[in-house]
Order: sequence, then structure tokens, then C-alpha cells
Amino acid sequence: MSGVVLTLHVVGALDEGYGRAGVVAASLTVGLAVGAPWRGRLVDRLGLRRAVLPSVAVESAVWLSAPHLDYIGLIAVVFVGGLFLVPVFSVVRQSLSVLVPPAQQKAAFALDSVATELTFMLGPVLGVLLVTGGSSVLALTVVGVATVGGGALLLWADPPTRSASGAATPADRPAGRVVTPRLLVVLLAAVAAAFVIVGTDVSLVAALNDAGRPQDVGWMVALWAGGSLVGGLLHGISPRQPAPLVLVALLALATLPAAFADGRGALAVAVVIAGLPCAPVLASINATLVRLVPEERRGEVMGWGGTMQTVGNALGAPLCGVVIDRAGAGAGFATAAVVGGAVAVVGLVVVALAGRRRAHGGGVPVVTDVVTAPVRDLREDPAGR
Repeated sequence: MSGVVLTLHVVGALDEGYGRAGVVAASLTVGLAVGAPWRGRLVDRLGLRRAVLPSVAVESAVWLSAPHLDYIGLIAVVFVGGLFLVPVFSVVRQSLSVLVPPAQQKAAFALDSVATELTFMLGPVLGVLLVTGGSSVLALTVVGVATVGGGALLLWADPPTRSASGAATPADRPAGRVVTPRLLVVLLAAVAAAFVIVGTDVSLVAALNDAGRPQDVGWMVALWAGGSLVGGLLHGISPRQPAPLVLVALLALATLPAAFADGRGALAVAVVIAGLPCAPVLASINATLVRLVPEERRGEVMGWGGTMQTVGNALGAPLCGVVIDRAGAGAGFATAAVVGGAVAVVGLVVVALAGRRRAHGGGVPVVTDVVTAPVRDLREDPAGR
């Protein structure tokens, strides 16, 4: 909700225009990108309550003051808000990795992605309703109440982020080492997935604006998120677990038909198809990140995953926007699909070449089992031990 509401507040209440509203959104995004790994690391080091309590206090001050600040003040305060944002996504996923048996974690992370899609369907709509039916000040206040309320709920529930016995260090990573080629592959998948998703978002809005149907954006986005919801449920019940890069390639392929959609009906069908791999991609990235690192570093690494998705958003939105300005919305969809797909294919080729070299020269597994290990592990031991 926050991005939509901040944009409407800057354009409406502050009368600054969409370009300057983009600067405010960028300030929030930079704060999120910088703060996510840091906040996750604090959860790892200090525990949930000691790490989240300062976030709740700072977010209270940020969102109480934000509706009453001028433009420059708003830029500064939303950066702080992004920096100290309650690390709810990383905490929830850390907790799922502890509470849910390994054999069922794929389904759990898929359900988490489905729930996230529901918020992305409802949040922007609710934000617009609050602004149009009340005011942007009211809407920003609701954003603050929701943010602080989520943090307070985490403080009250205090879900476990680490098992009683601790997790073993993955076999392919020396003790104390977190950044590995396998981890970099998954983070690359996060950047590529975010690039495709944000490019699709920007292109969809542009396509409907060009068609003179901006009022259709809401239900078209809901269809897109609905496709993702269905895809997440199917992914959760499937016995197979494709690797993140494979799913990113599938996401790019599923996005391509939108580039050639002619008319609202065809576009509606295309965005549903484009949405189907979204939740599976995000669920697979999160589940794989959990498997690659020990429990004492999961918060930090989940934060890096969020930062990489932010990087993908920051790259995808302006690049696809430039292409749309020059060649139309269809070219924006195509750019999102081609760039994201190319990154995935290059990553898969590098993984395959590394595996071939390892097969000829021996050595410790490094990258290649990112592609096959989740499927092989579940097949060899259905109990997930």
C-alpha cells in the first residue's frame, strides 16, 4: 500500500508531480535495500524481540510524522522508514524453516507466496480507496498503523527463528563461509525474477493507459495476482521442486505472450498466464536460500534476497519504461521477458559448464546441485531427513 499512497500524497496533497513522487518512492526503496540485510543480521545476533523493538519505535515516529512533512522532509523520513522497516518477510520465512519439517517446506513457502499475492491484490486497492474516500493523510496513517501493528504482533508471538539444536552447516560450504557460488546463483535468480515482474507491472499500466482504459488497471492487476495465486497453490502441492533459475526462465517465457496481446480480452488472458509462475519463483528462491545457509545467518541472507529483488525492481522499472516510451507497451513486456530470460539462460549455461568441468576434473560440488538437489533430496528421502 505504501508506494501507491506515497505517490498519491506527493501528487495530490503536496502538488509536486509524478516525477518528484518517484524520488520519494526511490528513497523508500533505497532504505529498504540497505536496511533488509542489516535488520536480518540483527535478528540473527540479538533475537527477534530485541531486533524488532527498535523498528517498531522508529516506524511509529516515521508514519506519524510523514503525513505532515513537506516534500524534502518526506524524502528523508521515508528513507529512515525503509531502513528500519520491520523485517517481517525474513522473520516469517526464518520461522517457517524452523517450524515446518523439511519435506513440507516447499508447500509452506508456496503458501507464504500465495498470502503475499493476496496482500498485493488488496493493498493498493485499499490505499486508493482510503485516499479517494478520505485523504492521503488518513491513508498514510493507516500504513503506519499496519506497519507498527505487524511489528507488535511479531513481538507478542515471538515465533522461533532458530531450532533448539541449531542447523548443520551445508556440506558444500566451509564453516563460517556464507557467500558461495550456489548462493550467488540464487541471488541472481532473485534479481532476474524481480526484473520480469516489475517490467510486467509497468508495461501493463502503460498498455491500459495507451488504450484509454486506466480504470481497468485494478482488475487487470488482480487477474495477474490471481494467476500467481493459482500457480503458487499448484507449486505447493507438486512433488517436484524446480530450481529458481529454471522457474525464472519459465516466468520470462510466460510473460512473452503479453507483448503480442491485442485488446483487453487477450491482455487479460496473457496476464493470467504471466502470473502463474510468479509465486512459484519467489517460493523457490526463499526455500533454496533457507537450505543454503546455517540458521545463525539466515536472517541476514534472507535480507540479501530482499535486497536483490529491490535491485531487480530498480533496474527493471526504468529500463522497461524507456523502452515503452520509444516503442510502446508491447515492447516493454518483451524487454522484461527477454532480459529476465537471458539472465536465467546464461545462469543455467554457467551451471551446466561448471558441472561438466567438475565431472571431468573431480572436486567438491559447488553450483550444479542448485538445479537438481531439491528434487533429488525429496525423492531419496521423502521424510526430508
